[in-house]
Amino acid sequence: MMLLVPCDVVHPRRPDEHFADEAEAARQAGIDVALIDHDAVARGNAADVAVGRLPEGTDAVYRGWMLRSEQYAALVHALADRGVTVRTTSEQYQRAHELPGWYPAVEGHTPKSTWTAGDDRGDFLHACAAFGAGPLVLRDYTKSMKHYWHEACFVPDAADSAAAWRVASRFRQLRGDDYVGGFVLRRFEPFVGAEVRTWWVDGSCRLITAHPDTPDDTPPDDLDLEAVEAPVRALGLPFVTVDLARREDGRWRIVEVGDGQVSDRPRGTPAAELIDALTGEKN
Repeated sequence: MMLLVPCDVVHPRRPDEHFADEAEAARQAGIDVALIDHDAVARGNAADVAVGRLPEGTDAVYRGWMLRSEQYAALVHALADRGVTVRTTSEQYQRAHELPGWYPAVEGHTPKSTWTAGDDRGDFLHACAAFGAGPLVLRDYTKSMKHYWHEACFVPDAADSAAAWRVASRFRQLRGDDYVGGFVLRRFEPFVGAEVRTWWVDGSCRLITAHPDTPDDTPPDDLDLEAVEAPVRALGLPFVTVDLARREDGRWRIVEVGDGQVSDRPRGTPAAELIDALTGEKN
């Protein structure tokens, strides 16, 4: 296995500071580390330049900044031209990274959701109507704007179409060019306590950490993964994170699934623990 991490923008022969400890932990574990130019990948037409320094003919795992699905596909294509195979294919990345890809496998273990293709108002209101009445949470295929909770994330009542569209319009404005896919509407469920981030390799949970937004909140001892193990395995994905939260009734629910390559590791979790998880050591 080779670990691919973004290079530093100013010092391109060094890893990006955010991933430097993971790169060092990989080297300490005897894993080769190679640098890629994330900014070149993100420009969408320079993936061949981004991987120009990589050795050829190896298997790789990416750990870096988030990429759009089409950017990741371009990266995989450029790597393949150099004889490098990435553990997560383009199709697998999109299924993990975008909610419509992972939702069917975990339906029933996550809040009810529906989505649109694009940002048409009529399609959005039709999606709202599927819920009848009651509160919803709004996002697109990859991200919410939860830090703008009342103006661009929380829909108090699906039946109030005018108010719902105001939230959607503000969300769309804030997301700008980063908007992905379409509107996603999710039934609001009341959760208690902090979210927990779980890391899965080939359908097996290898690491349990705090969520990066609440890095000081240690996962509870009574976290029960039994109910979600089968649906996560059903995803059939090589490396994902699954964020869990406890509902008011005590049931653990899946809040988010993400590709593990671009999921943030909370401070407080040693980089070596994640590298061990990737190489097959269960924590």
